[in-house]
Amino acid sequence: MDPSRVRPADALAELGRIRLAEVELDKVLHRVAELANQSIPGCAYVSVTLTHAGTARTAAATAELARELDEWQYRYDQGPCLDASASAESLLVPDMAGEQRWAGWVARARAAGVGSSLSIGLPIQEAVTGALNLYGVAAHAFDAEAIAVAEDFAAYAAVALANAHLYDSTATLARQMRDAMRSRAVIEQAKGIIMGQRRCSPDEAFAVLAKLSQDSNRKVRDVAEAMVAAVDTDR
Repeated sequence: MDPSRVRPADALAELGRIRLAEVELDKVLHRVAELANQSIPGCAYVSVTLTHAGTARTAAATAELARELDEWQYRYDQGPCLDASASAESLLVPDMAGEQRWAGWVARARAAGVGSSLSIGLPIQEAVTGALNLYGVAAHAFDAEAIAVAEDFAAYAAVALANAHLYDSTATLARQMRDAMRSRAVIEQAKGIIMGQRRCSPDEAFAVLAKLSQDSNRKVRDVAEAMVAAVDTDR
């Protein structure tokens, strides 16, 4: 066995072992692409498409050619990775030379030396869908066995990506909440300083902060932090 290859069962096992608390979403996506490339027969290049709010992007790719072929589809709004992402189905192009769908993209793929492709839909979340895109150099690179392996892999990958996306979204929300709480605390401190200096109400103190923010073209939080820091220095 080629040492660069990975047995399909081992690839699935690795997907199941990913520890979300230790691996960022981007790294999960790239590992999914690498494992697919190493374990699915016939693959020359692999990419992962993510679609959110009507916008598609290539989140990971094992080669620049795969990224370029994906981005052609996004630019002209046609191609198998977009259709697979929208339908959550598998779309096989067995031979680019005889393919009648997506004529412009097929011509581009043939010119790049790609003979066949397989895109498998990834239903990641309600608001986020995607596709695992496999590109073969030869025509008919993906036989029935390869398609079955690819679909099994995609099913595991979809679960791993859904969990990673949920974890990433939750972690991002937690960071935003912590930042908001820190911002609120320093703004309240600055308001207290202004109230003590000007003998004004909390609303009037915030209005002063807002005016300073506008005049200096800085965020209210930044103005508040500078004010609190200045008072601490004077003590």
